[in-house]
Amino acid sequence: MSGSLTIRQARLVLPDRVVTGDLLVEDGVIAAIGPSVSRSSGEEIDGTGLTVMPGVIDPQVHFREPGHTYKEDLVSGSRAAAAGGVTSFLDMPNNNPVTTSVARLEAKLAMAAEKSAVHYGFFIGANGENNDEIVACERTCGVKVMMGPSTAGLRLEGLERIEHVFAGVGDKLLAVHAEDGARIRDRQMLYEGRGSVADHPRIRDTEAALIATRHAVELSLKHGRHTHILHLSSGEEAEYLATVDRTHITTEVTPHHLLMGEEAYELIGTRAQTNPPIRGGRHRAQLLKHLRSGTINCVASDHAPHTIEEKDRTYPASPSGVPNIEWSLPLMLDLVSRGEATLCEVARWMCEGPAQVYGIPRKGRLEVGFDADLVLVDMKAKRTIGEDRIWTKAGWTPWPGVELAGWPVLTAVLGQPVYREGEILEGVRGRELTFSRFDGQRSLG
Repeated sequence: MSGSLTIRQARLVLPDRVVTGDLLVEDGVIAAIGPSVSRSSGEEIDGTGLTVMPGVIDPQVHFREPGHTYKEDLVSGSRAAAAGGVTSFLDMPNNNPVTTSVARLEAKLAMAAEKSAVHYGFFIGANGENNDEIVACERTCGVKVMMGPSTAGLRLEGLERIEHVFAGVGDKLLAVHAEDGARIRDRQMLYEGRGSVADHPRIRDTEAALIATRHAVELSLKHGRHTHILHLSSGEEAEYLATVDRTHITTEVTPHHLLMGEEAYELIGTRAQTNPPIRGGRHRAQLLKHLRSGTINCVASDHAPHTIEEKDRTYPASPSGVPNIEWSLPLMLDLVSRGEATLCEVARWMCEGPAQVYGIPRKGRLEVGFDADLVLVDMKAKRTIGEDRIWTKAGWTPWPGVELAGWPVLTAVLGQPVYREGEILEGVRGRELTFSRFDGQRSLG
């Protein structure tokens, strides 16, 4: 099912510039873009004062279905996505049960077809014993590889087990959580018994991240695997990655690593706990520099919908991760309002970049022939996070009281509005995403 729309006289965020004009959608596809498109189709929207971007592709979320009923599911997660201008998501496998087989991944795809309001794709997890399943799994966006302390069922510590995955999963993208488990365990002993979340970035320090990132790069180069380093958190990693051959290597960063500082541990306590940790200070500036230069390819929310009851446990019993999906785009648009980024950059980081990394066809750009996954944004709108409805089932935000400029007012999937001015429109369903594999020729962005 797809729709038709005509948007008149909006600011259109094209790949290389922002122009004012019309955008025509016919049967779910962008049919025309121009200063004044002569024909119309479907609902006509006056875009005066609004900005049209490609729909955001969030390349790392944790919706946890199937799993415990009090955590996020595909209904609540996809609705939170739509409210945040996200039209496609890629979901990680650390649910219960962990997605480590073709059968489990296809079961999740079937659930998403029935429940998801936006487009979807799923990772399969590597456990060091399921390479045959990974090779046989054609309907996946990539392979989750945990280096270091990890989700039960995805433990890959030990050089031989990790290399076994890099050597044996064929042409699949490897999405790597890079933290060195041995160093983290050693440092846990130094801080044992203190119970302070402020120790979290000291235990999982920058050296732990850098050791694992270097190892992932070495294995990528050795085996010719497309390796995607998840959620960079330190300036050291970004500086190192800027010096290596990135033919097979892509990277991402999250809004919380870009925008939060270590003061968050004082302000919201264990609710600021993430893996890898929030570091702040010089790391924020270095990460933004390398995002703007292209060393870092895209932005991901790393949405992890732990409940308040879970997050408010005493450290280290508190889980890591924050709900983020419905605020990631406004957080990045606020950088534009502050003069620290451009609209074209945000579209590249959140739309075109993920599409290039994962080889998702016809998405991520406002271009004739591309799918009409769109978000209309009011760049003049100022709202405070937490004052409006929170769509994620987690029910809380790590950004309480933060005022941002730039908010979605309408999100459309294949030309069908799914979110409009604070409300989800019922009956819209996304589609399963398809992915091309990196063959050494396709650009990685």
